[in-house]
Amino acid sequence: MAGRDRGRSRLPAEQGARCGTRSQDAGIMTCSAYQLTCYFTNWAQYWPGLGHFKPDDIDPCLCTHLIYAFAGMRNNEITTIEWDDVAFYQAFNGLRNKQKYKSLILPQGVGTTKVFTAMVSTLENHQNFIASVIKFLHQYEFDGLDFEWEYTGSYGSPPQDKHLFTVLLQVREDVAISNPRKSKAYSFQGESGVSQAQLTWNLELWNLPITKIRAFIQQYLDNIHVMTYDLHGSWEGYPRENSPLYKYPTEMGGNADLNVDYVMNYWKDNGAPAEKLIAGFPTYSHTFILSDSSNTGIGVPTSGACPAGPYTKQAGFWAYYEDAPQAVPYAYQSLSVKAQCLKENNFGGAMICAVDLDDFTGTFCPRVCSAVLSCFRLHCPCSARGAHNSPGSESGSRSSSSGGSSGGSGFCAGKANGLYPMANNKNAFQHCLNGVTYQQNFEARLIFDTSCDCCNWGWT
Repeated sequence: MAGRDRGRSRLPAEQGARCGTRSQDAGIMTCSAYQLTCYFTNWAQYWPGLGHFKPDDIDPCLCTHLIYAFAGMRNNEITTIEWDDVAFYQAFNGLRNKQKYKSLILPQGVGTTKVFTAMVSTLENHQNFIASVIKFLHQYEFDGLDFEWEYTGSYGSPPQDKHLFTVLLQVREDVAISNPRKSKAYSFQGESGVSQAQLTWNLELWNLPITKIRAFIQQYLDNIHVMTYDLHGSWEGYPRENSPLYKYPTEMGGNADLNVDYVMNYWKDNGAPAEKLIAGFPTYSHTFILSDSSNTGIGVPTSGACPAGPYTKQAGFWAYYEDAPQAVPYAYQSLSVKAQCLKENNFGGAMICAVDLDDFTGTFCPRVCSAVLSCFRLHCPCSARGAHNSPGSESGSRSSSSGGSSGGSGFCAGKANGLYPMANNKNAFQHCLNGVTYQQNFEARLIFDTSCDCCNWGWT
């Protein structure tokens, strides 16, 4: 999860070569093996009109894990940032009354290297931080911590910070033991938007053989959130996809490494357990102004970023719903291919950056989050608003792929667990789980595709 000042491609889906943590948290989306993490950003409350977003706008049925961004750091302690964070924490974690999920807090990582360096520089500072984390998690009822440091050992962070960061991570057991919720959710989010040479810090971090790196990760980290977005943007001077799955045929050198397939497999090939690697899926685009409007395509010259969108108000960055006419088919096709790739390679799942950048009102276009949900088959009974529909009904404007149970009889009686098309409704399907029928309805214009047992774009 990058910071609020991130740079941001309004380009069609990538094409291309090889390319979910199996969630073991009791009671969390147990009908699926994959994890879907959703980030919420506490500054989305300041966006106007239909962009205005607060914790109550989150659909808890979408995600296995919800992460609140950001917390602050002051005097080596984790703190609130916004004036209404405490009220937001209560609403954010109160969503667990509707659907079980893991709730984590994320200290701000972008532009805070000096703060983190100071915190790990002495044992006293280190201990003060850990004590504040324990108090913070208890007080506000979070299940754990998602830690982002951009970047250890570079960009102003001294080389020794790599080792000190590993020491910091080893205290997760103290945090877990002291937590009355008995949570061990403590994840490390790694930055992947760099070349191979820069990525090697993840190995140098421990200076250990691959087998020992794997053992370290298994012991101290629940998940590694790989930031497979912001790989390209308007700062480069030419248009490329924000989060391409594969490299473009003409890409050479470091650019050939800036794609989801390469980055995820680089982590896996160098000791990270595949089931703990979570790939980042953006719900926004980077935008470009072409130097020559008649010269279009990947890699052509640009003169800068497009003007800010009407809601997010940041030049070069448009939320998914701000680019509705262009992004709907492209974004969904891309997500479907990426999800299939992650499943085929036994990666742990996906993280959405961010849930408030999706079309959460259902006003503009089908929602990215519900599309990813469908791609990973995370269709579970849920008690949140709009989740239970009568057979044949359409989901509401704020509902995503959703459904209700018919009990132990009906269509699924005697049938094997799995997904089944509905003969009279391509916009829905039936999910059979232990003899119980759950009807799942897609957003308008998405259909159930029997060739892959997944949702797909309906062109007719």
